[in-house]
Amino acid sequence: MSSALRAEWVKLRTVPGPAWLLAAVVAATVTLGAVVDAAARCPAGHCAADPVKGSLTGVYLSQALVVILAVTAVSGEYSTGMIHLTLAATPRRATVLAAKGILVAGLVLAAGAVAVLGALLAGRLILPGHGFTAGHGYLPLSLTVGPVLRATGGTVLYLVLVALLSLGVAAAVRDTAAAAGTVLGLLYVVPLVAAGLGGSALARHLEQVAPMTAGLAIQATAGLGHQPISPWAGLGVLAAWAAAALIAGGLLLQHRDA
Repeated sequence: MSSALRAEWVKLRTVPGPAWLLAAVVAATVTLGAVVDAAARCPAGHCAADPVKGSLTGVYLSQALVVILAVTAVSGEYSTGMIHLTLAATPRRATVLAAKGILVAGLVLAAGAVAVLGALLAGRLILPGHGFTAGHGYLPLSLTVGPVLRATGGTVLYLVLVALLSLGVAAAVRDTAAAAGTVLGLLYVVPLVAAGLGGSALARHLEQVAPMTAGLAIQATAGLGHQPISPWAGLGVLAAWAAAALIAGGLLLQHRDA
């Protein structure tokens, strides 16, 4: 495993794409979150808003960058033919996929932590001036507050799970466009279908099983009774999607020609 990890680290470190994508994850998360914070207003208190979730809105955009990063870590080797050298150097294909998963997850974990903490700091600086204060009944944006810590830490885990989901799909599909399209469709299209169904029972069920709507329930710190699924259960749904994708991708990688 150690040699496979070193080989995968060299690949990720020597091409410019991953570094730029990780930087873009941070920039998109912080910038979009700050824009949402700047537009929020609650002058009289008791507004129907969740300031923590609003500050973390940038994840809706940055997750797409995470998908591209994770997908190209696998499918990029198929497009260049490098996969043949990789598998010749490391014949155990499960080890190759595991090494890719560990490194991609670690990089996304680090970038996601910086991004989420930056977004939280932006909210902490902007929102009190717009009426989101303790006097108006809102939690301070501090990691010492349980729900805020759960939302921020859970959002980082969300990005890591999206990366692992993408990695598994890429190992199964091999093609960059097809793999990215499949994951982005799961993330963005299914919630749109649920929204089009209105408040029906089917719509609520789709929200409970869709990777994005279920996973991002972890961000909610207000109105939890109105959420389609509880925060940790929702993250568990996304974890199940990621595990299923990795198992499927690993089996297909193991049993078919490169």
